[in-house]
Amino acid sequence: MGKPTGFLEFERNDNTAFQPLERIKNYNEFHEPLTDRQRKAQAARCMDCGVPFCQNGKAINGMISGCPLNNLIPEWNDLLYHDHKEQALERLLMTNNFPEFTSRVCPALCEKSCTCGLNGSPVTVKENENAIIEYGFRSGLIKPEIPKVRSGKKISVIGSGPAGLAAADTLNKRGHFVTVYERSDRAGGLLMYGIPNMKLEKSVVNRRIEIMKAEGVKFVTNADVGHNISAGEILGKSDAVILACGSSEPRDIKAEGRDASGIYFAVDFLKSTTKSLLDSALADDNYISAEGKNVVVIGGGDTGNDCVGTVVRHGCASVVQLEMMPKLPDERADNNPWPEYPRICKTDYGQEEAEAVFGNDPRKYCTTVKEFIKDDGNNLTAVKTVRLEFVKDTESGRMVPKEIEGSEEIISCELCLIAAGFTGAQAYVAEAFGVELDSRNTVNTAGGKFSTNIEKVFTAGDMHIGQSLVVRAIREGRDSARETDEYLMGYSNL
Repeated sequence: MGKPTGFLEFERNDNTAFQPLERIKNYNEFHEPLTDRQRKAQAARCMDCGVPFCQNGKAINGMISGCPLNNLIPEWNDLLYHDHKEQALERLLMTNNFPEFTSRVCPALCEKSCTCGLNGSPVTVKENENAIIEYGFRSGLIKPEIPKVRSGKKISVIGSGPAGLAAADTLNKRGHFVTVYERSDRAGGLLMYGIPNMKLEKSVVNRRIEIMKAEGVKFVTNADVGHNISAGEILGKSDAVILACGSSEPRDIKAEGRDASGIYFAVDFLKSTTKSLLDSALADDNYISAEGKNVVVIGGGDTGNDCVGTVVRHGCASVVQLEMMPKLPDERADNNPWPEYPRICKTDYGQEEAEAVFGNDPRKYCTTVKEFIKDDGNNLTAVKTVRLEFVKDTESGRMVPKEIEGSEEIISCELCLIAAGFTGAQAYVAEAFGVELDSRNTVNTAGGKFSTNIEKVFTAGDMHIGQSLVVRAIREGRDSARETDEYLMGYSNL
């Protein structure tokens, strides 16, 4: 808790975001932090609620409620309020390897189940977390901690996204020798190339990678295990292997004209921008450009929003975002009570920016693409959309989409970005190791376990549980590290 009466005395006060028309001029993060005095007031709002649902991290009605890392939120809020920042940092790092990532990109499951939010505004948990970890970096408290004793055990981690990094960091601190293999030219996986710079500046990722290197973790980039490096080679020199390659098989849109030039998966589009930005500040023109183009984004989730924010920065002529599902309510419905994750409509940064530039919300709900229209040169010129209604299927009892006759619309489009989610892991890495995949194209393990059907091969993250959140991936990495450590040592104190 913070101050016992703090939630009555202080209103919620969020970090200030730069105005949309100003922040789209660059690709930088765009929030201004509060002063130390203001931040202490926000920490003071953490109430003595008795049962801190914020750190529960369990599924309620199929949705995660509270922090999957079980962060000790009331404890470090109390320490932050009392100006014991070093102790707050210690408590934060007990459960979270990378607060600098989660405090930027997590959807704040903790805040959605905050007791203070039941009848008012929740505590600014995410921003408080960011204030603590960035204080740690500024003050020199976050520095390499090289293990004093090494076990002699060698572990290979395939994939350097949040799960792979968390597993590597945890096992290295335990004293094992860890090598991380990344198929891209830079380490970080999803954190580096899947999340735009304006949500997570890459200097933040590189800062952590450099610390891990100084602590003894080895990184091998441009290492596509299963292609240019064999699984047998990895197995031969490792006492254990952790597969943390993500859920990176994109879901496609099957419609007439899909072969048209100008249609890309969102992940390829976002990566091209970030890579060019890092390589040359976009001067090399080696990216998929939306400048002057009419853009349609298929998918209403976070990745779709990231695409909207990016094409606006490119200088697109227009942008429309298609969402297959109906618009969510603006406030909690009666069948979605606290502390369940609130299924409500949110307007994210990209949509705010599109509205500021073009004067309207870019989203179209209950709409999908029926046809991609192209010219004689096979270039995309427009998309034909159709409206959907959801009706109950008599056999399954589920609500299924049905086209509304006569609702077709032609939308001019020279660039279409597919952000329709992912269908599981790309199979070639699992196949290279002989690891079984299940019906969801995720690695098959026993319930609550991380060991695969192949001796000394483990898994973690989205490759294990399917497309999820950075905070869950970190938890997966930590838990997989513990099971791997127990396999290697016969016990684990992680």
